[in-house]
Amino acid sequence: MPIDSARLEELHIVRKVRETVRRWWGVELSFTDARGRVVDHGKGIIIPPNNRICTACLGDKEGLKECNRSIEEAVQRLHAEDASAGSSGQARMLGPCHMGIDVVAAPIAFGGERQGTLFACGFLVKETAERAREPALAGVRRLSLPVLKPDEAFNSIARVDGREVPRLTDLMATTVSEVADVEEAVLERERKIIELRRELDGRFRFADIIGKSAPMQRLYQLLDKVVQSEVTVLVTGENGTGKELVARAIHHNGPRKDQAFVAQNCAALNDNLLESELFGHMKGAFTGAARDKTGLFRVADGGTFFLDEVGDMSPAMQVKLLRVLQEGTFVPVGGTKPEKVDVRIVAATNKDLRELVARRQFREDLFYRLHVLSIEVPALRDRIDDLPLLVEHFLARWAEKHGGQAKRLSPKVLAALYERSWPGNVRELENEIERLAVLAGEAEVIDEALLDHRPREANGNGAGRAEALLVQGLHGGLQGAVEALEKELISRGLRETNGNRSQLAQRLGVSRTTLLKKIRDYKLGDGKDE
Repeated sequence: MPIDSARLEELHIVRKVRETVRRWWGVELSFTDARGRVVDHGKGIIIPPNNRICTACLGDKEGLKECNRSIEEAVQRLHAEDASAGSSGQARMLGPCHMGIDVVAAPIAFGGERQGTLFACGFLVKETAERAREPALAGVRRLSLPVLKPDEAFNSIARVDGREVPRLTDLMATTVSEVADVEEAVLERERKIIELRRELDGRFRFADIIGKSAPMQRLYQLLDKVVQSEVTVLVTGENGTGKELVARAIHHNGPRKDQAFVAQNCAALNDNLLESELFGHMKGAFTGAARDKTGLFRVADGGTFFLDEVGDMSPAMQVKLLRVLQEGTFVPVGGTKPEKVDVRIVAATNKDLRELVARRQFREDLFYRLHVLSIEVPALRDRIDDLPLLVEHFLARWAEKHGGQAKRLSPKVLAALYERSWPGNVRELENEIERLAVLAGEAEVIDEALLDHRPREANGNGAGRAEALLVQGLHGGLQGAVEALEKELISRGLRETNGNRSQLAQRLGVSRTTLLKKIRDYKLGDGKDE
């Protein structure tokens, strides 16, 4: 951590000690970095001691270079002496500068390292002052400094009685001790900030999965338990929720992270192509097989194989996959000898495999092999609290990808995004943010004029239906729209609760009697009370 002179200058003790040594002895205090470079000089700030020789020297280009070099050499001597003595470092006289004028310095250490020094120069110890006269005057001549009456100028250099030097060094030592304490406190605060940031990152993010909502917190807790195991995992969720991100998080945070991660969408290929892709084939196995092909299971050996849309596998392919899960072996297309592999399987589907098993469209034994541990990725509508976090992430990623400052959404645009049901989930949101960023051009703020205002009734989702009811209310009367919305809510609630009136009344926050009356008024249900 580099020394921050601006912060040090604001410390009460630094200001007080500086005023004291200036008043008592006419001496100026300054800071250097760990290498001995004068910090203020690097900023173009030069405060010379109150004598004409130092003022002229610091105002001269070559003189300033020699002054800085003198201080660097003095600091290096200080470090060398401390190292040879094995001491922690004390304030002390370090001999004359290039002009023969005295230098005293105290090391500043914090964070377990030497970070800089507090030094004073531009004065002479009274008892030995005359020894410096000739070097000082020679320096004036050598550098051709504009000093009138050099002898008188030399007499203007502050003198410090030899008995006062220990007081000066004690004040400097006390100052650097306080500085070290302050800097240690700053370091500790920054460490805590870093730890807190890591903790927050851990809460709101797992690998590239972003979210802080309650459903995402539960997902992170489950992932923490899963990643260090090697069990087969089934990831479920709607399209666009990020199932592959979950699979990658499991791999890259688990024991196989240094091995291959291989992904294959099982719905993307027909049976013949998928079998060749997964298990490979031998030369001549079929027309066009001009050479041996290594299958993805072999590529993933020792690592993780992510099988996406596993619910779309044909019964024949399900049998072949089951063999790999049971025995860890497969036979390439056209081959006769089984090959053994050690692969962790993470499968994903947007279908209800239990329902497919009940319909005999998915093998029950394969289902239980895949369903050792199940992780459900929540839909965006069920974690809508994450919308601002996701928007910020996608806008920042867009800016990083295309250069420039990250754009931001106007409040009305963000509010409009909350109104959507997002059937395409996070992937749909990402595409929408990308579309808005492109249309915004150079504008920093994305306003509502760029929103897609097309009606959403056609897609059959709740947002489209709600929008249609709003239009009905605006053009056909408020009462009719309210009744239509009530009917829609009760009808949908009856479906979700399998006709349980008591449960639905509790969910809607009305009495059971009120609900039954509305069901009769709207002619919903089958006429039964329960």
